[in-house]
Amino acid sequence: MLLSVIGLGLLTVSCDDDPIPLRDPNGNVGTEFKYTWSQTADSLQTSTYNNYLGSNGTFIENNTGKSTFNYWPNAHVLDVLVDGFLRTGNENYKTRMKALVQGIKVKNGNNTYNNVFNDDMLWLANSCLRAYDATKDQEYKDVADYLWGRIKLSWSDVFGGGITWKQDTPRQKNAVSNGPAVILAMRLYEIDKKADDLDWAKKIYAWQKSNLVDPVSGAVWDNISETNGVITTNKDWVFTYNMGTWIGAGLRLYKATNEQTYLDDAVKSGRTVLTSPKLLSEGLLRDEGQGDGGLFKGILIRYFVELTEHPTINSTDKEKFAAFLKFNAQTFYKKGILRPAMFSGSNWKVAPAAGANTDLTTQLSGVMLIEAAAKLDKDGYFK
Repeated sequence: MLLSVIGLGLLTVSCDDDPIPLRDPNGNVGTEFKYTWSQTADSLQTSTYNNYLGSNGTFIENNTGKSTFNYWPNAHVLDVLVDGFLRTGNENYKTRMKALVQGIKVKNGNNTYNNVFNDDMLWLANSCLRAYDATKDQEYKDVADYLWGRIKLSWSDVFGGGITWKQDTPRQKNAVSNGPAVILAMRLYEIDKKADDLDWAKKIYAWQKSNLVDPVSGAVWDNISETNGVITTNKDWVFTYNMGTWIGAGLRLYKATNEQTYLDDAVKSGRTVLTSPKLLSEGLLRDEGQGDGGLFKGILIRYFVELTEHPTINSTDKEKFAAFLKFNAQTFYKKGILRPAMFSGSNWKVAPAAGANTDLTTQLSGVMLIEAAAKLDKDGYFK
């Protein structure tokens, strides 16, 4: 589809994935260019693989030589590889996916997927089920089943329920260890149709809604904890990724139960994403830094695409959500990618400087955004 240009400065960058300028028969540059979403997704995927691949098929911390293995970003690398496979059907993605999931087990120590952080295991279990859905390879399902068994052990009656952030923090429970747990339980329910998984999803969702979601706005608060006998809900921390997983949880429960409240919750939170200064800056998802925060926006994008493409939301919301995603994707495409190296900026309107550090987390958010744009464009949402 043809979209208006921003300026000729962009055209001076030499890269196959730049916007393609339209020229008249005399060779004059026109006033429009074409976004090459799929080709740019390919180039970002290639850059990620070439610059971040470490040992045992796993990926390292950054592009400037820090080779530390971190569990949870690698779980999201698997998600990104699934994105690439679903978009292209390229068998190389399947090879990389398999090496990665096996390598995580080796690099995690003692040949196990168990991790003290429940959210880390939830990210991997969810990406494994996406890999299973894409390939029907039983190994991915087995990993998810194992992890789900471990995660459920951290549910307790402290604060009336909920799954702890870590296995050893009984008096701290976070959105990040509960929203993704609902999604995981529902993914398993879709595969196995076990009533127990649906029951788990419902009770985790109900607990999170009662304790970590603003009933008026649908904003998701980060955590509830107890220190020296004082219970505190951290309402100041509202992060993009927690909004995303809450939306994804509601959509899946609505699909399974047809109970309107789940969809209403998801839409309410989606509308808040479009208006909250805690999440946005000038219409863009805000810069949440590098490190862990570098990956937050990409996680929101993944589930916000699901909300946008949901068949039963009203046309007004659908158009606003699609326009929001389009604006973020176009801005990042034009301003947030260092070309031709294809590294992502944590601020989606500022490309990293040549030679600067880009964390794997930050890079993955950029890949997720462009993979999402390629899907939305293919599905007709950018028209």
